[in-house]
Amino acid sequence: MSNLIEVEGLKKYFNVGNNRTLKAVDNLNFNIRQGETLGMVGESGCGKSTAGRTILRLYEPTAGSVRFNGTDIYKLSPGKMKAMRRDMQMIFQDPYASLNPRFTVSDIIGEALDIHNMAGSRAERKKRIEELLDLVGLNADHANRYPHEFSGGQRQRIGIARALAVNPKFIICDEPISALDVSIQAQVVNLLKELQDRLGLTYLFIAHDLSMVKHISDRVAVMYLGKMVELAESEELYSNPIHPYTKMLLSAIPVPDPEVEANKKRIIMPGENTGPIHSNSGDKPSKSAFNLENSKLIEVSKGHWVAEPYV
Repeated sequence: MSNLIEVEGLKKYFNVGNNRTLKAVDNLNFNIRQGETLGMVGESGCGKSTAGRTILRLYEPTAGSVRFNGTDIYKLSPGKMKAMRRDMQMIFQDPYASLNPRFTVSDIIGEALDIHNMAGSRAERKKRIEELLDLVGLNADHANRYPHEFSGGQRQRIGIARALAVNPKFIICDEPISALDVSIQAQVVNLLKELQDRLGLTYLFIAHDLSMVKHISDRVAVMYLGKMVELAESEELYSNPIHPYTKMLLSAIPVPDPEVEANKKRIIMPGENTGPIHSNSGDKPSKSAFNLENSKLIEVSKGHWVAEPYV
């Protein structure tokens, strides 16, 4: 299976004042195969969402490259990048903040069609919007309503329809279920899986709910302080975690049995974690529970990569 996305040496740093730099994404290297779902997990603040936005060039990178079907998107002119965005879309985390409250559903979905000149007439535009609503499980008469008239799950379906409007090949799902009720989360994940099978989509699925990531992902990447510390096939990662941070995350997954949950051994983070802030002048990372400085991913078995020195 060929690679659709190739990420090499990706870095995104932010200046946070006082001659200090936040290394939000620090030297990521991975591929995403055509038609697969790569799950990306880690605690809040580890750089998952920043990585996703930088991959789509919503943030300009500090260093590195992202190739889509062999094309380095960071070298594209604004005009060519606009055309490339038809192939690369994002579903945002918050279905309340990501939809313009002054737009109708028709305006929200139709905006992408207008920007990319994908509807030749008003009738064609209306038909396409109705097709997209049907595709995500909503009714055609929802087109003239406003976001505040919908539940969180319905709003996220509108966001999915918006992402699908331009017929993308690759979608980054940036924690698309974290703001939803637990009862609705599985419905949205199942919808994403159905759409992937039907349309041949490729996903980067960013989340912190490891049980849901296992359900939807073919492979899973674990991030910690801006770096990737483990990458493996989903079943392999969950059954044979190697990096201590991966083991810690997996130990925190709740078990739906009160007795088992009460007696389950929870792995605690060693040492003190003060976050991924580094000094420009000193070149020494701040305190971290794990040694990440100059770490590289090593393949310990076929398709299972672990950051040094934990191989």
